[in-house]
Amino acid sequence: MASFLRRRAKNPDTPRPRSQRKKPVVVNRVDLAELTPDPVSYLGRAAYVQLALFETASKAAMAAPTTAGKHALAEVSRLTLARYHGLVAELGRAHREPAEAMEPFRRSIDEFHRVTLGSDWYETLVTSYVTAGLLDDFLVRLAGGLSDDQQRRIAVLLAPDGGTDLIVEQLRVAIAANPRLASRLAMWGRRLVGDTLLVARSALSAPVDTTPDEARLEPVFTELIAAHTRRMDALGLTA
Repeated sequence: MASFLRRRAKNPDTPRPRSQRKKPVVVNRVDLAELTPDPVSYLGRAAYVQLALFETASKAAMAAPTTAGKHALAEVSRLTLARYHGLVAELGRAHREPAEAMEPFRRSIDEFHRVTLGSDWYETLVTSYVTAGLLDDFLVRLAGGLSDDQQRRIAVLLAPDGGTDLIVEQLRVAIAANPRLASRLAMWGRRLVGDTLLVARSALSAPVDTTPDEARLEPVFTELIAAHTRRMDALGLTA
């Protein structure tokens, strides 16, 4: 086969194809608005997610080795709790009791919180950074099937805030003081992605007796991972 190709290459009479304009790649992707749960289920899950993120940030604040670290993570906790209260207020608009709406999601999210907490302060800090970033991105996208007013309010509630910058600053200081941390924290960050995307995936609401088309879902999760990669790049860590 190789000799045949070499003979073909030396043949001056072989016509060469004219350059052709590449056709645009069409990405067949699912619209997450098609898979948005009912408003109460969406809000109950989203609120409990924020409660779990608040617990992670609070644990990081308690375990911080410096006063500056405790102060920074206390502020992250405050901002996350404000998001939680905002989502609880949305449940109030729907005349639903918050604890009742969150209860169906408590067990699975508590387990997620348990397995992703990390073995020390540094890993817990990365957990707060990675899981909050991925889940907030996803929840904003998943809100596409809610009313326009709810979508706008949730987009504001879950928009990036100063908490992310505070975590980045603490992680950069820690890595600068101990460069060996970088490889361990990068590995921990990669592990977190799988667990976090499973939580996101479980929030999708497919029609009865059907499952979401995985091939069409792939571009959505690829975009989430790309945003995660940019966040890790901001720390100088490999995603």
